[in-house]
Amino acid sequence: MAALLHSLADQARDFSALEIVAVVTAVLYLLLAIRQNIWCWLCAAISTAIYVYLFIVAKLYMQSVLNVFYFGMAAYGWHVWYHGRDATHELPVTSWAPSVHGQAIVVIVTVSLINGYVLDNWTNAEFPYIDALTTWAAIWTTFLVARKVLENWWYWLVIDVASVFIYWLRDLQLTALLFVIYVMMIPFGLISWTRSRREALA
Repeated sequence: MAALLHSLADQARDFSALEIVAVVTAVLYLLLAIRQNIWCWLCAAISTAIYVYLFIVAKLYMQSVLNVFYFGMAAYGWHVWYHGRDATHELPVTSWAPSVHGQAIVVIVTVSLINGYVLDNWTNAEFPYIDALTTWAAIWTTFLVARKVLENWWYWLVIDVASVFIYWLRDLQLTALLFVIYVMMIPFGLISWTRSRREALA
């Protein structure tokens, strides 16, 4: 029994250490993304690789799948930002029409309802509908970040608030705190990217 308790304690410390690294690199990702620094994608790759494992342990399967996607998008984001710049300018911030976002939201909600139903009836997933909705919304939003579309920040506001709830209830308190920090940093990202877009259009 003592050996079992010792093993569980070691495992808990490992999870905490992994979560700390994931949280720190995730914060660095957002800070660098706000500044439109291409190294944000390296931090994203490190953080998401760890979260793939942590979310499987927490039975948040769609969040784990989402982080596999994030890892791939880190490579894609690096590629787009690197090749979209020239000797004097970074890839510019753009804005997409409301009709594009409206169509995207309809698709996200529809797919999430189907996905949530499958998870609810055929897996032991926790919070299947919220898990699915935040996952599919984040997939779209990460693509917007990679393309430097200004409206990504509004999507993240909704996604991050919902994520705080499910992470806290699944005993990922550090990750829940990370997303509280994300919510607080979103206005800075929105202001910075809006200013950058105005300067590019001037």
